[in-house]
Amino acid sequence: MLSEQDILLICQVGMGLFWIFTYILVIYKGWQDKTYGMPMVAICANISWEFIFAFFYPQNDLQRYITLIWFVLDVFILMQFLRYAPNEYRKMLSKKLLYFSFLITLIFSMLIILGIVYEFQDFEGKYVAFFQNLMMSGLFIALLLQRGNLAGQSMGIAVCKMVGTLFAAVGFYLYFRTPLITIISVATLFYDWLYILLIYRFQRKQLAK
Repeated sequence: MLSEQDILLICQVGMGLFWIFTYILVIYKGWQDKTYGMPMVAICANISWEFIFAFFYPQNDLQRYITLIWFVLDVFILMQFLRYAPNEYRKMLSKKLLYFSFLITLIFSMLIILGIVYEFQDFEGKYVAFFQNLMMSGLFIALLLQRGNLAGQSMGIAVCKMVGTLFAAVGFYLYFRTPLITIISVATLFYDWLYILLIYRFQRKQLAK
């Protein structure tokens, strides 16, 4: 019979691995399609959270290693955005203005996360992490609908993100049992399911051509 601690460890490892798979697939699909696979705000929020909780407020050793791997992978995702985003935004923003917007968004992301950490004494970063995951789910859907195609997106990305979210939701429910995180988790899983459904419909649409 598994103890609660064993289940928490399984959830922690499952969350870490499936989000690592998600990042790797985002990088691979971005390289394959010569585009970026994660929206700018999500990149800035993710890399800020990972930097803060890998170097300033690390958790247990296992989570610190997982967070460091996320951070390294997000650096590659960031590099893809900086390389390919100017082509996509050229009709709206100049390259300089896009990079300036990215820098400002990154700075504000860092400051907002630190502000929430101190305001709510959330030195584990749990509330920010779950809000960011919910935001990412919405932004992935928005990017897919904005492009109207599967560039930078795939079913593998969608499924791995949802499974990672499921592990995180179960683990944090067992450990913290906070109504807010439970509600955010359910909302995130709903939008992850919607993202999978949209990917499936886009795939069917491609095959029909």
